[in-house]
Amino acid sequence: MKRLIHIIILVFLSVSAWADEVSFRASAPSTVEAGGKFRVQFTVNTQNVSGFNAPDFKGFEIIYGPATSSQSSFQMINGRTSQSSSIIYTYVLLAENPGTYTIGSASVHVDGKVVKSQPVQVRVLSGGAGGSSNGGGSNGGGNSNYGGGRQSSAPAASSSSNISAKDLFMTATASRTSVHEQEAILLTYKIYTLVDLTQLDGKLPTLDGFQIQEIPLPRTKEFSLEQYNGRNYRTVVWSQYLLFPQKSGKLTIPSITYEGVVVTRNRNLDPIEAFFNGQSGYTEVKRKITTPTLTINVSPLPNKPEGFSGAVGNFSVSSSISTKEVDANEAVTLKISVKGSGNMKLISTPDVQFPKDFETYDAKVNDNFQLTRSGLAGAKDFEYLFVPRHAGTYEIPAADFIYFDTESRSYKTLKTEAYTLKVNKGKGGAGQSVSNYSGQQQDVQQLNQDIRFIKQGEVELHQSGDTFFGTWKYLAAYLLPLLLFVMVIVLGRKQMKANANVALSRGRKANKVALRKMKTAKTLLDNHDAGKFYDEVLRALWGYVGDKFNMSQESLNKENIEQSLTSRQVPREQIQQFMKVLNDCEFARYAPGDVNETMENVYNSAISAISKMEDNL
Repeated sequence: MKRLIHIIILVFLSVSAWADEVSFRASAPSTVEAGGKFRVQFTVNTQNVSGFNAPDFKGFEIIYGPATSSQSSFQMINGRTSQSSSIIYTYVLLAENPGTYTIGSASVHVDGKVVKSQPVQVRVLSGGAGGSSNGGGSNGGGNSNYGGGRQSSAPAASSSSNISAKDLFMTATASRTSVHEQEAILLTYKIYTLVDLTQLDGKLPTLDGFQIQEIPLPRTKEFSLEQYNGRNYRTVVWSQYLLFPQKSGKLTIPSITYEGVVVTRNRNLDPIEAFFNGQSGYTEVKRKITTPTLTINVSPLPNKPEGFSGAVGNFSVSSSISTKEVDANEAVTLKISVKGSGNMKLISTPDVQFPKDFETYDAKVNDNFQLTRSGLAGAKDFEYLFVPRHAGTYEIPAADFIYFDTESRSYKTLKTEAYTLKVNKGKGGAGQSVSNYSGQQQDVQQLNQDIRFIKQGEVELHQSGDTFFGTWKYLAAYLLPLLLFVMVIVLGRKQMKANANVALSRGRKANKVALRKMKTAKTLLDNHDAGKFYDEVLRALWGYVGDKFNMSQESLNKENIEQSLTSRQVPREQIQQFMKVLNDCEFARYAPGDVNETMENVYNSAISAISKMEDNL
């Protein structure tokens, strides 16, 4: 029975691991144009496949395919190798009629198992005026990084005078035009183009009455097809901003003028003549694009109740306490967490009514939210640290969190949990006993030492006329600083003379500098960073000799080092040991084998060589 259970577990784990490793995915543009061609690819992340079965391409005509290609990659990082491979099946389809179509699942056999891809939905737009003739390739419009490259799929206008406001424009849309104060608004600027737009410059100006946060978008823009007023445009979201109105009334988002660069075909130039004359058949034309103006109607918040937190959005609140039983004079932490979405930055700290006998501190605020298209979403945590000073049983009442709910358009009050805290008598001396507000008796502890008795215990008296002036202690108080000053001058001059001899100072510190570098090498050894380890050991060895013999970096080589050591009557076996460590370190950087053991041996040999050399020199 145990063996059977083990076999079942192993089979289950192997199936799970196989399911995690093998993936089969399909990719196609989400939108194409009727009469246009586009690419569909099916990719499986292994080459051990057989029996590919294509789906039914209902609604499309197969122009080409399937074309099979394979990819393989191999990587070695820090001694660890990894490899990946895949097979790609490619079809080129022709979109015939407008509508929304679903390309079903393809299937392959992998290690005797059938793996299927996910279905893909493609929307076919009617052939509007000015649309792209080929559907924009695999992504329905191609990529633009606004770096100045012309896109062949773009229908370029014949001249700059033919580029109208309907061929290239931008829209500005707000997710809401009627909001309350502090309610989030998503502002989106979107490009629509029928021409070859290669660059676009412009930015949002400072908006009066709004707090602005830009939503990060990819720098490389990926176009897609979209039908707008009966025409098929290549379109992409250029920028998005999250706005929080700070005052009520009609607030205006002014128009922005962008400057774009469009590549147009020069029809006045023969393309064959231009080719042989080294000229281009295309010219760059600058066009100004102006966005529309938007008006936002901002209503003031209704009569704010007492204790309003300033939060506007949708929120929930929770709380926790580090312990419910503690000794006196020990710290306790109360945490309140506000979760949701809205103007998280402007939420004020909830007011917690701690007992008067507690010593409290300002709350620590932790922001754990992120920018989303619906506002700032996540959590804002408030941590209250307090110290109960006296024994007893105390009640920490629930704290109110009042916010304006944007869905119900009303104020809502959330309450945290109330806690009962038992405080035991702490360690330390006990004095008087007093009653707390609950009527229980407790010991009085001496907490602070800022006010003390005038004098306690035995008192030392002095005779009248007994003064400090003229005594030996008085004279010593003058002579001792003078002697210390003279000693500092003498030692300082001695040190300055020693430091003036650069070569002597450098040689004296050579061992200390080398050992500091070897300490760094030890850290690299523990982290198994072989490359940096050997570099640091070599720097320590070369640097030690250079500092010891006052040799420049350019003159350092193995022959000079050996001659310098021989001239200073260093024993031959120690010279050979030092040179061997240099050679072993250089060789070990690229030698195979047990890297950790080799690094350990090189480290110990280098330490020994430097220590013995220092003893002789």
